[in-house]
Amino acid sequence: MIDGCLLLIDNCFPANWASSHVNIRMTELILEAKDAGDWIYRGEGAANLILSYTGSSPRFVGKVLRIQKVKRNGTNCEEVSSALSAHECLLWKQDCDLLSAPTREIAEHLYVQHVMRPLLGSNHVDAGVRIFVSRDFLNSVRKDVLSWRPSWRVDDADVNTQCDHALLISDHSVFPQALHDEELSISVEIKPKCGFLPCSRYILEAHAIKRSMTRFKLHQSLKLQQKKISQLSQYDPLDIFSGSKERILKSIQDLFSTPQNNFRVFLNGSLVFGSLGGGKYRTNINNDKAFEDALKFVIEADDGMRTTCFLELISEAIFRSGLLDQLLEVQKLDVFDIEGAIHAYYDVVSQSCEICRELGEDRLSGRYSSLHSLLLDGSLKIVREYLIAATAKDLSLMISFRTRDKGDPRSPYNVIFHESTGQSFDYKVSFIDLDMKPLEKMLYYYELDQKIVCCYKNMMKTAKPPEISASVEGKTSYQDKSIVVEDGSPTQDFAA
Repeated sequence: MIDGCLLLIDNCFPANWASSHVNIRMTELILEAKDAGDWIYRGEGAANLILSYTGSSPRFVGKVLRIQKVKRNGTNCEEVSSALSAHECLLWKQDCDLLSAPTREIAEHLYVQHVMRPLLGSNHVDAGVRIFVSRDFLNSVRKDVLSWRPSWRVDDADVNTQCDHALLISDHSVFPQALHDEELSISVEIKPKCGFLPCSRYILEAHAIKRSMTRFKLHQSLKLQQKKISQLSQYDPLDIFSGSKERILKSIQDLFSTPQNNFRVFLNGSLVFGSLGGGKYRTNINNDKAFEDALKFVIEADDGMRTTCFLELISEAIFRSGLLDQLLEVQKLDVFDIEGAIHAYYDVVSQSCEICRELGEDRLSGRYSSLHSLLLDGSLKIVREYLIAATAKDLSLMISFRTRDKGDPRSPYNVIFHESTGQSFDYKVSFIDLDMKPLEKMLYYYELDQKIVCCYKNMMKTAKPPEISASVEGKTSYQDKSIVVEDGSPTQDFAA
C-alpha cells in the first residue's frame, strides 16, 4: 500500500517556468523504498524500464511506471544532455511549451502532449504524469527486477538511480473498470513499423531496393546476420496498413507466427504471449497450447479455434478503428527519406556535409544542391518532420478487449460483435512508445540505413535473397506455433 507524502509538481520547476507553460501541473506522490514491492517488471526498451502495479492504492491501480535507464560505460554509451541542445531548441521553436522546458525529460513529456497527441488524436494518446521517486525506491526496484531482465538488457544499461522522477501512465493493456469489477480484459500490443515505400529522389540508384521492399523486411536480413533474430518474419507492414480486411488479418497471422518484439498479448495486464524485451524465438508446442488454454477465459470457442477467433477479433478492431490511416499520414511526414534528410541535418547543425564528401559530391553543384540551398527554416522543417515520422514508425498500438453481456447498457467504448463466437466485445485502441528522438540520432539513422541496404545487397551477390515476406496462400495454421524466449539481442524499444 502506497502512502507517500503529497507534493505539488510546481516545486520541481524553476521560478522562471511560467504557469501558462505547465500543462502537467498536478498533485503527485513520492515513491519510497517501502513502495517498491508493489511494482513488478513488465518489460523494457533501450531507454526505459516498465513496471506494473500490483498493490491496492486507487491512485495506481491500472497504471504502469516508466523509469529511465542509463547506458553502462563503453564505446556504445549514448550520453544524452540533461536539456535540449541549442540546435534542438531551434528545431522545436514552433512549440513554446516544448522550447521552455527546463529539462530534457520534461521536454520529452511535452513532446507527447503537444506534438504527437494532436497528430494521432487526443483520445488515443496518454502523455502520462510525472511522479517523484526516491533513490532508495529506485535502488530497491533495481534489485527486484534484476532476475527478470534479459541478460543482454542488463549488460547494456541499468536503472538510472540518479533520476528523481518517473512517468506514471495508464496501463492500456487493461480496462480499469474491469480490474475493479474483477472482470477479464485481454489486450495485444503491436508494433506496426513503417507502412509505406519511400519514393524520394534523393535515394541513390544503388539503393533502389528501398523503393520496392519495406524497411522492415530489409532490416530482417541484417538482424538475422547479426544473430539478433533466429528466423525471418513473414510480416509485411504494407499488409496491416492496406485497409483490406483480408490483408490485415494476414498481417496479424504473420505477427503471431513470428512475433519477435512486435507482437505481445496480455491477460489482465499479465503477459501470456510474446516476450518482455525482445530476443530470439523458437517454436514450442506446449506453450502454444498454454496460450490456447488461456484464451478460454475470454473467447467462447472450441479447443483449437480460440486463437483463430482471437486473431480475427484483433484484425477486425484494426479495420474498424481506421487509426492506422491516421498513423500512416504521420509516418509520411518523412518525405525525403534519411538519404535526403541527413543533408538538411548538417545544415541545421552548421557543419560541412560529411555525406557529400563521402559521395564525392560538391554540395553546391551536385544532386543535393537543392537541399543545401534551402533557408534554415526549410532545413529545420525537413529534420523536424523526419524525427516526428521516426516516432510514428517506432510506436506501438495497444488494443484492449473485454466481453460484454447482451443486456449491458450502452457502452462508452466501441463494440465489436464476433460472429463466430456470438460474443460482443468492448474495445479501445491507444498509441504508446511515443518517444522524442534526439537530433543527434539522425547520424545513427543514416548509418543504420546504409548497413541495412549493404547487407541485403551482399546477400543478393552471394546467394539467393531470403523470401522475407513470402507466404503460401491458404497456409494458416495456429497449431505448434507458440513462442518461447531465448537469450538474444534487442530489436526495438518497448517503453512508452
